[in-house]
Amino acid sequence: MLMPEGTALPNEFLIVETPGFVEKVQSTEFRKMYDKARNYVYPQLRVNPFFGPNIKKLKGELARIYRYRIGDFRLFYTVQKEQILVIVIDVEKRKDAYR
Repeated sequence: MLMPEGTALPNEFLIVETPGFVEKVQSTEFRKMYDKARNYVYPQLRVNPFFGPNIKKLKGELARIYRYRIGDFRLFYTVQKEQILVIVIDVEKRKDAYR
């Protein structure tokens, strides 16, 4: 089951976190990054999850996934444009993100 993060205004994307992501960010390793994501990144993704200085669309088999750079961490998400939904699926340290 997906967990919604906050509420969206009309014309804004709703942020939804997967249970695996929620479990992962509860560890001390990701706690500080998660606070930054909720306070700084999520408001940006609500407005435009497709474009920004820290946003890149992945290529190849992962072409439906976007990544947001947060310092040494990478936040991975997909976008369902029809439902106006951003699904946050994973976070990794940069050194482990692309393995």
